[in-house]
Amino acid sequence: QVQLVESGGGLVQAGGSLRLSCAASGNIFSVNAMGWYRQAPGKQRELVATITSGGSTNYEDSVKGRFTISRDNAKNTVYLQMNSLKPEDTAVYYCNAAIVYGSSFYPTDYWGQGTQVTVSS
Repeated sequence: QVQLVESGGGLVQAGGSLRLSCAASGNIFSVNAMGWYRQAPGKQRELVATITSGGSTNYEDSVKGRFTISRDNAKNTVYLQMNSLKPEDTAVYYCNAAIVYGSSFYPTDYWGQGTQVTVSS
């Protein structure tokens, strides 16, 4: 059994900052790519940022220069530092990780429960 537990969401004024964390736990052999997605009301879930086990990153255009994704492989944890937040960043943010667990050979996609980020104008 593998779990992703997120923390760090909340309410912030425009221009402010938040840091999200997501820790993977359970019978983990290895964690491959990790990432953050978000879903605003009435919209589809969209990619925010991803990071490989080697540290290569990818960002959605609207967050480039404002958000930074990082990870601590020893703790199986991924972070999202969000600066210069805008009202349009308001959404539920979900953590995602491709995890090889137990004795399996292939990674399985896991999702966190989601954490609400609200940016007021």
